[in-house]
Amino acid sequence: MSLAVLKSRALNGMDAPQVTVEVHLANGLPAFTIVGLPETEVKESKDRVRAALQNARFDFPAQRITVNLAPADLPKESGRFDLPIALGILAASGQIPADSLAGYEFAGELSLSGELRPIRGALAMTFAICQSHHATQAAFILPQANAAEAALVSDAAIYPARSLLDVCAHFAAVSEDSKLSRYRPDLQAVRPAYPDFSDVKGQLPAKRALEVAAAGGHSVLMLGPPGTGKSMLAARFPGILPAMSEQEALESAAVQSLTSGFAIERWKARPFRSPHHTASAVALVGGGSTPRPGEISLAHRGVLFLDELPEFDRKVLEVLREPMESGRIHISRAARQAEFPAAFQLIAAMNPCPCGYLGHPNGKCRCTPDLIARYQGKISGPLADRIDVQIQVGALPQSDLIRQADGEPSAAILARVEAAFARQLQRQGYANSFLNTRAIDTFCRADQRGEALLQQAMQKFSWSARAYHRVLKLARTIADLAGSELIQPPHIAEAIQYRRALAEH
Repeated sequence: MSLAVLKSRALNGMDAPQVTVEVHLANGLPAFTIVGLPETEVKESKDRVRAALQNARFDFPAQRITVNLAPADLPKESGRFDLPIALGILAASGQIPADSLAGYEFAGELSLSGELRPIRGALAMTFAICQSHHATQAAFILPQANAAEAALVSDAAIYPARSLLDVCAHFAAVSEDSKLSRYRPDLQAVRPAYPDFSDVKGQLPAKRALEVAAAGGHSVLMLGPPGTGKSMLAARFPGILPAMSEQEALESAAVQSLTSGFAIERWKARPFRSPHHTASAVALVGGGSTPRPGEISLAHRGVLFLDELPEFDRKVLEVLREPMESGRIHISRAARQAEFPAAFQLIAAMNPCPCGYLGHPNGKCRCTPDLIARYQGKISGPLADRIDVQIQVGALPQSDLIRQADGEPSAAILARVEAAFARQLQRQGYANSFLNTRAIDTFCRADQRGEALLQQAMQKFSWSARAYHRVLKLARTIADLAGSELIQPPHIAEAIQYRRALAEH
């Protein structure tokens, strides 16, 4: 048979459209041609495939080889097509049975020795395979290093292989021992591990604010002098977030598999991304000629920590505004468009002034009011308006720090957070931070005294309608932590205090 047809997958954002790999052998001068809009990595597969076949002791046909990657208008990138191209040549030349390839999809990059190297996006590809097969079970042959992440999709039959020879032995069916075994991950042994809040001494108001933020999915800005524990608190924040559901864990893992791959040890662990303040807008939201996810998507269902917030370029910070509202980012380029999920929880930290010591007990600050205003003004009003909790993290006197006992452990805080989150799921089915205007009117009603208090605060601080709604959502979360069905004046008062850190300067 001079023609072989196999199935594989490309990547387009989070989608993985099917690619048909057609290999045809014809008489004529020896040549090796790949068509179907291949990018440089795919064109280079000719040399990898030739060397892999020869080093695996197969015959490389001295014929005119044409490989077509269909559909022709879909760009093809990366070395994932090496394995199906090599198998197609072997099937077309009669060295392996072509009929047995049906019902499988293939992906894998070949080394010159024939070993299979890992690929990007294995989990996203497995998702797409299962959706396209519907009732029938999908069979996917891919490198051993990608097996764990791909097998997270329970409906897929994953057959990992270490080399091209392993795959060929599977289809030759010389014996049962030579066949590839289906991979089944042991997810019960995986337990997320986070730093513990007991390491943080003092800072009870900041811990309380983070507890409220974790319970309702709210964003946080911590403002305080250097060395007060802002970064330490942020690093421990994922440990008090509610446990991830299966769907959330799969979404997060699928995004991470699009970059360097997903490690099974991170299963159901909330992502924690902390980009440096020199990061560009593309690094933050994603992009490139072939769109890839940025930091906000890699933090999907987890935490995006921006330390030294005013040191970020203002244009970079402004790109966060739409994803913070929608939970998605749509990247448009001249030739490619892609959409990635970006339901992250923003935790930001900043100094109160350029020197950092405004309000510090040592009184070192010499910044003028104008300098302080300009420094805090680097955070635009629209962005600050979208940050629910704005708190000051003060410096602890040395005597108090020495006397402080160990802080409350994360497990105790997590128990309260999960109880409050369970009330939200029972009431509206999602976290309070995602309440829209109609849902706020339904679930966030305050009594007459609470409403009057909120109106006074709105007039005094000149809040926008967005800020008004966010305070109501915060108050709803505080009431949930207190186990109260009604939002009472103390809940409103606490929520108001969480919007005043920047306004005071």
